[in-house]
Order: sequence, then structure tokens, then C-alpha cells
Amino acid sequence: MRVAAVDIGTVTTRLLVADVRDGRLDEVLRRSEITHLGEGLDASGRLTADAVRRVVEAVAGYAADAERLGVERTVALATSAARDAANAETLLGPLAGLGIRPKVIPGDREAALSFLGATYEMDGEGILVADPGGGSTELVYGAVERSQGARRVRIDAARSIDVGARRMTERYLHSDPPTPAELEAARAWAVAEFRPYFDALRERPEVLVTLAGTATTLAAVKQGLDPYDSSRIHGFELTGADVADGLEMFAALPLAERRGIVGLEPARASVIVGGTLVIEIVMSLAGVDSTLVSEHDILYGIALDAAASEGPGR
Repeated sequence: MRVAAVDIGTVTTRLLVADVRDGRLDEVLRRSEITHLGEGLDASGRLTADAVRRVVEAVAGYAADAERLGVERTVALATSAARDAANAETLLGPLAGLGIRPKVIPGDREAALSFLGATYEMDGEGILVADPGGGSTELVYGAVERSQGARRVRIDAARSIDVGARRMTERYLHSDPPTPAELEAARAWAVAEFRPYFDALRERPEVLVTLAGTATTLAAVKQGLDPYDSSRIHGFELTGADVADGLEMFAALPLAERRGIVGLEPARASVIVGGTLVIEIVMSLAGVDSTLVSEHDILYGIALDAAASEGPGR
């Protein structure tokens, strides 16, 4: 089945078109646009007209791609920003007019799909998947078992926590560049939010897999990639020192200079400090020295799940 998966997040709106057969996924097209749907949301509780317009324009392009590529099933999901917004219908209505009807999914569903996608082609025990987004971070601990060619995913502890790059930036990182006091306040808040999840884990993870734009950006900056090369991102190992160095560099520069860093999309520069701080805190609380960066993310999870389920996609 040819599937289109659309992920409408707080910072980015993304598309994956893939052929899925017997649990195997072959990418046909992947696109991503930084749309900042959650801009101003933490303070106002509402989506702005400009943010909605950016997402609708991006999804209109994705719908055209799906049509052109002969997609059989389209599944669009909206996550943290749409969950939080009192006026989410201002986004969902125009998208329905395009023939795309996103489901606003709860955090535990988002976490499960992220784990399903992240562990594609993985197996083993003690896998922790972190999916730090703009409004929330999904943390999922579990295992993948294979028996007689069949793959079984087991989730032991999953939680969506309302700590993300944009939420942290708008709540704490007001100066340009952020002050040490702002960074420490943001760190203290995030640690307090994350700690109960890690305190409840029975054992330390064997491996941490980190998804999404901040992680891929850190890998791209570390390697000085211009243009972006996904083959050099997927599976890249970021050490704790790499993340600390990235945070120090990003936080020392005003936004105008941050936008010029090789490997960092200029549109992501406004939230990269908060996103990197989230990853640093997750690594510290997990007790790991490094994390694998994966491009097998929630889009993979959406596509795999869509191909396995029945009923109309649009």
C-alpha cells in the first residue's frame, strides 16, 4: 500500500509518502516545513491566523504530492499545539477543505507511534525513545522482539510531557541571547517535569534513540552539513559533550548570528536553544553518555500503523 503520513507539530509540518508491504517500508518522498503552529500558544492558548495559514499552505502542497504519487491512504495527525489550542477548529476546518482531516491525538498515542517508528529495524531490550517536539516531549521505554520473522513491540513506560522547544523558549528564554539565569530557570522547570518519569523506570536504558528536528540539527551542525544529508544523520551518535557544546554555542549567540550556523535551518534558530536544553536534560536523567539520532520517527509509525489498519484514510 502506498501511504501518506502527515505530522502537524508545534514547530514543523511534515510529510512521508512510503510504500508499505508486510511490515517493510520504502520511502518515496519526505518533506518538512517549519511552520511554527505553536507560535504564541503557550501564553494565549490560541492558534494565530498566521500560524494556521502557514500550516494550511504546507499541507496543501503535501495533498498535491499525495495525489500526484498515487497515494492510496492518507493519515494526518496533529499533536501538542492542536491538543492545547482552544481554537483548533480554525486549523482543522480549512484542512478538511483540502480533503485532509487530521486527528488530534493524545500524548500517549503520539508516544506509541513514535516508538513504533523509531524502532523500525531495531530489536532488543531497554530501548528509550525520546521525541522532543515544540510543545511536548514523548518518552517511551520498551523492547522489540522478533520471533519467526514476526516483530513485536512491547512498551513498558510511555508518557507525553508538556516540555518542548517552543514552550520552553516562550516561557523562559526571553533575552537575545538568553541569560544564564533564564537558562537555569528553564533547566529547573524541565528537570522537575521530567524527573518523575525517570524515577519510575525500573532500570537505566540500554540505548537512547532521539528523534525530531533538534536532534537531527545537532547532528547536522556537528558534521557541518550543507546541504542536509539524511544518510549522514540517521544513526549518528551524539555524545553528551556534543550536546553540551551545541548548547553553549547556540546560547552564546544572538538570534541573527545563530541563523548563520552551518547545519541549522534559519527558521529553527529561534527555538534551538530550548530544544537542545531538553535533549541535554533527557540524557542526564536517563544516565546515558550518548544518543543515537534517528530519522525513523513518528512518520514511520503513522505509515506502518496506517498500512496495517483498515478503513478509509482520508
